[in-house]
Amino acid sequence: MIMTKRVFGNSRLTSTPRAGLHHKIARKIGSLIARGSLAPGEVLPNETSLGIKFGVSRTALREAMKVLASKGLIEVRRKTGTRVRPSTDWNLLDPDVLSWLFSGPEVPGTLIDLMDVRKTVEPASARMAAGRATEENLREIEGALQGMELAINDLPSSIEPDLQFHLAILKATHNIFMKPFGALIQTALRASFKITSSDQEAYERTLALHRAVFVAIKSRNEREAEGAMILVLAQTSKDMEVTISRTPAVR
Repeated sequence: MIMTKRVFGNSRLTSTPRAGLHHKIARKIGSLIARGSLAPGEVLPNETSLGIKFGVSRTALREAMKVLASKGLIEVRRKTGTRVRPSTDWNLLDPDVLSWLFSGPEVPGTLIDLMDVRKTVEPASARMAAGRATEENLREIEGALQGMELAINDLPSSIEPDLQFHLAILKATHNIFMKPFGALIQTALRASFKITSSDQEAYERTLALHRAVFVAIKSRNEREAEGAMILVLAQTSKDMEVTISRTPAVR
């Protein structure tokens, strides 16, 4: 239990507003699990110990554990206690789990895995959007693109329109099963922004590629839309790999 005591430290949440307190506890513990500070199979302290560490009631703590269990991060058993489950059991499309996984300042190695999924999903989304987008969808995609263009001299402000661009394309597929991938794309974009946000040349390159995606979708050219999105993601991966190769803090 030495590791558990160390990673929890002084985590009292008594100054936190009562509303949503159990979600804040879940976020604290979930982040420790997702980032590897609490290892798979490790037993968490009992309710009394955790309640004291966080300065919360057993009721709030139990509700937090229910949240973590529902996302696959922990397993609660009466006789053996609460154990951390392996990452293969986690709901990795859950927005909270993704957020916890990438909550630290370092760049997780799983970002590469996330990019692999984007390379599978997003070109197909662009192809579908070219065939199904409504005029309203096209306005949303173009509006996000314009936001990206306005942010060319203020890169930190580019992340939101960039995100909206990709989410608008998912929406334009009119496929209900595409929506869950929005959380994945959002997490990947925010994580990759941590390591490419200062590269002006890289942003200018990707901006031109985003424009090509929109033009192809607007022209109803499914093959070109798919190909253009492939180029967007290939360039993003290349820019990330160059930056990561210069940064030793990837785990």
